[in-house]
Parts: sequence; structure tokens; C-alpha cells
Amino acid sequence: MELKQGNMSVVEYAAKFESLCAFSPYYNTPEAEYDKCVKFESGLRPEVKHL
Repeated sequence: MELKQGNMSVVEYAAKFESLCAFSPYYNTPEAEYDKCVKFESGLRPEVKHL
């Protein structure tokens, strides 16, 4: 999955990210929570990522 925030707000990006994660069995396991967070953060715009 390759999702970037682009012009979306953080709320819109988070909603889209969660809806796409529903299609990935890996990201729906407790063991993958850290990886899911890293993936989410990597898609944020740089100016948001560093807050």
C-alpha cells in the first residue's frame, strides 16, 4: 500500500489509511501495530511529520 497525504487533511488521510488497511490482513493484527504506525507516518507530509 502506498498512500501519501498530499492535499488531504490529517483527518482525511487517517480515514483513507484506515479504510485501505481493511484490505490488508497483515495490518489487522496486533503484532503489526508498530509497522502500521510507521507506514502511517511515512505517508504524512514532511511539515506534519516533524510536529
